[in-house]
Amino acid sequence: MKAIELSDVSALAPYLGRGADEPLLLTDHGHVVATIVPADEQDAESMLLSINPKFQAILERSRKRLETEGGISTDEVRERLGLPSKRGRTKRSTRPRPRSRSGKTAASRSGRSG
Repeated sequence: MKAIELSDVSALAPYLGRGADEPLLLTDHGHVVATIVPADEQDAESMLLSINPKFQAILERSRKRLETEGGISTDEVRERLGLPSKRGRTKRSTRPRPRSRSGKTAASRSGRSG
């Protein structure tokens, strides 16, 4: 990866920097040759991982292993990490149920309480 200081690219300075909120296309005779997108440190790290061949190979091995060997349940992960199981606990959704034009929820239209 190459990095340059914004101050070294004075022609781009008005389009970039703090507060930049949209991508900038760089063209050569009308053909796009690069795109500069606003990013913070976390965005840059994610982007670099997404194009890193070693990281992509790890992901591909993981996908293949999941297909051939299967995965583990959330309960098993919690058990392996020594966390309490969530079985038996029921958590009600805090999201409001969608309403029809009449103002009733689907549950109340079907006779269920909601």
